[in-house]
Amino acid sequence: MRDYSSMKLHNKKPPSPILSRPPWRIALVANLKDEIDWGPEAPADAGSEFDRRETIEALAAALEEDGHWVTFCRADSTLPEALLNLRPHIAFNIAEGLGGDGREAQAPAVFELLGIPYTASRVVANALSLDKTQTKRIWQTLGLPTPRFLEAKAPEDASLWKRGFPAFVKPAREGTGMGIDAKAVVQDEAELRQRIAWVVESYRQPALVEEFLPGREFTVGYIGNPGPSAARRRPWLYDRNGYHFFPVLEMDNQVSISPGVYGHDAKSYNIGTTGAPGYLCPADIPRSLQSKMLRIARQGAEALGAADVSRLDFRMGADGQPYLMEINTLPGMNSEISDLCIMAASEGMPYQDLISEILYLGAERFGLPYDALVPTPDAAKRSVQTLLQRAPAVRVTGNAG
Repeated sequence: MRDYSSMKLHNKKPPSPILSRPPWRIALVANLKDEIDWGPEAPADAGSEFDRRETIEALAAALEEDGHWVTFCRADSTLPEALLNLRPHIAFNIAEGLGGDGREAQAPAVFELLGIPYTASRVVANALSLDKTQTKRIWQTLGLPTPRFLEAKAPEDASLWKRGFPAFVKPAREGTGMGIDAKAVVQDEAELRQRIAWVVESYRQPALVEEFLPGREFTVGYIGNPGPSAARRRPWLYDRNGYHFFPVLEMDNQVSISPGVYGHDAKSYNIGTTGAPGYLCPADIPRSLQSKMLRIARQGAEALGAADVSRLDFRMGADGQPYLMEINTLPGMNSEISDLCIMAASEGMPYQDLISEILYLGAERFGLPYDALVPTPDAAKRSVQTLLQRAPAVRVTGNAG
């Protein structure tokens, strides 16, 4: 993998419009942790959603193993020049963006401006998914189950909350559990007012107030897009709707540093260390509940126009029903600790297959030509359903030491 910042290029030609077959020049676009000084007034978890260098290196290795040329490009003000110089055939995008309430749409907007194909969701879907309030309004309009909510712009808005207590409070436009800890659960209007004030002051954005759901917490991850899958790189992976759903992952937050809350502090612990939540994949749930969550996840993703890969979080209500909490259209890709990678590993999908399949899903959407693989006899027999049935349960708890 090359790092664009160390290259001396001054080619101002636009990217090549030629639809070339693999191998491709790939721009791996991301934001790295610890490369930005957020300043003394930033919250302690600022930049938590950014990626570690080892994640970038693992992604590059997976793409290079498939035969491509990979160059890492930072998703900052240097990105347009980097893309003009590199002229990539496609961008593999995991960029979180810098600043603003639609920052996850910044890199996709640059790709579209320059006519470069790219992976994962497009501009509007990435902008919407980061805005939890707008996402929930869309889901609510379509009749999808999501906790009742209020967007609070000031502490005084606490008086508008009429859904009882406890309630749950988080920043309306953040990810990676930012702004979520044990104090996110409030017991009365005074605590609600105080928490809203803290969110608004710390994150410079509204607070999202939701009904607190007391049940188990799950996440559903998938790759794919609606439509036929016969021409895809690994067509045998996908169901009749065009998706491959991974086994459902359950987070056991009772053993985490913030019991009952899957927030930033809990997510910051390495899996298996004291303070981390427990993970169970596949989750020990009835097949009827699994099917219901997968159906709702597909509907929730399609409502926003998500593409190629996403992860959707659920929590069980007191009525025993699953409720959509939020969607991550740019899920983490760390092979060791990211939820999506844990789910893929639990069914036996190699990391390189996961990454390359996301690449070819993006290529398919933009019309880049490639050849489908010929499945092995074993792979040809497998379906989404059999993968879920046969996947061995993997449990790692935060007390493993």
